[in-house]
Amino acid sequence: MIRKGTIQDITTIMEITNACAKDMIAKGIYQWNDYYPNKRAFIKDVERDELFVLEIKNTLVATVVVSTLMDKEYTPIKWLTNNKNNIYIHRLAVHPNFQGKGLAQKLMNFAEQYAIENNYTSIRLDTFSQNKRNQKFYELRGYKKLGDIFFPKQSKYPFHCYELVL
Repeated sequence: MIRKGTIQDITTIMEITNACAKDMIAKGIYQWNDYYPNKRAFIKDVERDELFVLEIKNTLVATVVVSTLMDKEYTPIKWLTNNKNNIYIHRLAVHPNFQGKGLAQKLMNFAEQYAIENNYTSIRLDTFSQNKRNQKFYELRGYKKLGDIFFPKQSKYPFHCYELVL
């Protein structure tokens, strides 16, 4: 079941994202660290009513943020659509114990359906340039790679920006 995330979910969400970071680091993917994602970001997501969680048998196992805010880092990207009616996917995380079961697909299906039902023009996101699995995941869903941005506190490597026009 996918539902809105709450402040009470944040401790578990941090456990999920920390487990994901540890799992990625073990695979040589230095995408998430002690700086990001952080509790403060998830609190803001809840306050903006943009945090969603996925539960299996009352156990929170995954999360995604579906936001209308465009981060300033996205400004230089030449997007396919105008910057006025878009949503942004952030902090998609599935606990490593539950990966490979289609849960990321389920969260993206949810986000895409949400965008369609609410008449958004496109969905935008970024993914780490060293995370080939994520790139393939989004490209197979029809997202187009448009350019690179940097988050220096996360990595010296770029993050690829993608957009799906609805």
